[in-house]
Amino acid sequence: MADTHTSHGFGRLLVAVYAVFALSASARSLYQLATHAADAPFAYSLSALAALVYLVATYALATNRQRLASWTIGFELVGVLAVGLLTLLDPALFPDATVWSLFGIQYAFVPLVLPLVGLWWVYRRRAAGRA
Repeated sequence: MADTHTSHGFGRLLVAVYAVFALSASARSLYQLATHAADAPFAYSLSALAALVYLVATYALATNRQRLASWTIGFELVGVLAVGLLTLLDPALFPDATVWSLFGIQYAFVPLVLPLVGLWWVYRRRAAGRA
């Protein structure tokens, strides 16, 4: 049976990618809110929300809290899809980009793929735990 723990292997890589996104989204949102909050308050608030989601997802994956991970990563997927769609339908809401703008285009679409991989990992781990 394949190992599904996040302390090594693919699980460790997944936690590392989430941690990188947590740090980068946090730094980006803090900078945006501290220096240009009035320019795009909606977009910058969504950047802060994305940072919080990545932080919680990183924590949940690293500590093997499957239920919290699945809820957080599910919220992340909905957020990426909603913000991506909003940036296409009403670009005026986003005078500056967020990590989820245009489905994460500035991050090579990793924000769109990451929650799919994360949810797959959580459900794979849950199924392995039942076996």
